Amino acid sequence: MIDFDLIKDNNLTLIAQKVLEDEPVSREDGRNMLLTYDINALGMIANHIREKYHGDITYYGVNINLNYTNICELRCPLCAFSCDRDDEKAYLYTIDDIEKIVREADENGIDEVHIVGGLNSDLKLDYFVNMLRRIKEINDDIFIVAFTAVEYDYFARLNGLSLEEVFAILKDAGLGAIPGGGAEIFADDKRGIISPKKISGKRWLEVMEIAHQFGIKSNATMLYNHIETIDDIINHMFEIRQLQEKTGGFKTFVPLKFHDENTEIKSKVQSTGFRDIRIYSTARIFLHNVPHIKALWMYVGEKMASALQDFGVDDIGGTYIKEKVVHSAGAKTSDYGSIDFLENLIKSAGKTPARSTADYRRVSKV
Repeated sequence: MIDFDLIKDNNLTLIAQKVLEDEPVSREDGRNMLLTYDINALGMIANHIREKYHGDITYYGVNINLNYTNICELRCPLCAFSCDRDDEKAYLYTIDDIEKIVREADENGIDEVHIVGGLNSDLKLDYFVNMLRRIKEINDDIFIVAFTAVEYDYFARLNGLSLEEVFAILKDAGLGAIPGGGAEIFADDKRGIISPKKISGKRWLEVMEIAHQFGIKSNATMLYNHIETIDDIINHMFEIRQLQEKTGGFKTFVPLKFHDENTEIKSKVQSTGFRDIRIYSTARIFLHNVPHIKALWMYVGEKMASALQDFGVDDIGGTYIKEKVVHSAGAKTSDYGSIDFLENLIKSAGKTPARSTADYRRVSKV
């Protein structure tokens, strides 16, 4: 419920009125939200939308991260995970390696495998088809969230196939949904600095649109706390909202706080708790047509993940066994969260935990 008597910022009063009338907020509204000092009122508006969609439910997943290789030809300045082929830290999992990892995880009761990796020209599409099929042979109930838009674009180019053909082949092999990685920030000038060889923001959106046409749902991400501006953030969310109006294929929006340790990019300023709250609350209000807002506890930290559940967030991520990417960049959180840990993180915020896969199908296990 929105109590207008508690709103001190007149700009937020106008935004609250739009929310109650189901009217999309404007770019200028977005700027005002990202600049407001009336954090409690902003959270009240965001929480109104959260409760409208999800009540007091917060979702979490029991999953494993599978980063099949860190060999990547892009070598983005923002990335602390990728390596050149001849680097002593370079690795590549065989299909048998992947089977061993997933089989062990399945014995421990995972529901989902989350797969991303580097752009490695040695890996043709058969490698990925065999990967997904082998996982499904281990347990057909395992939900597979696999490969970023950047990887799909690369698969198509490397194998001389259309994106449509790639999606059809991998969906048949067991693909369930697509993570949102690679979106970074759509602003061309910033993208040219932080990830100059990566596909453009426009191409990222094109890849996602084709995936959605195949009935493959996806996340959308946004990297913040690097060299972006407020306008970059608003424009990024606007593009997501526009495509969502067209396809309805985004299930979750995931702001990702940039960690700069071991990267070539240094943050302009260290993000404060207030800034994190503004980002997530604004995302919940601005992206009225995206059902879920996720805050990965590994990125924002345990205390912030707990707090953000009162500021529009309804998903805190998963167990993420064997996570490598954000921890390569200096994340101080654990690289694994137990079910008890996640449920306590949700209950501490006064919410009700709901174990689910990435398609938000509830999972009930003893």
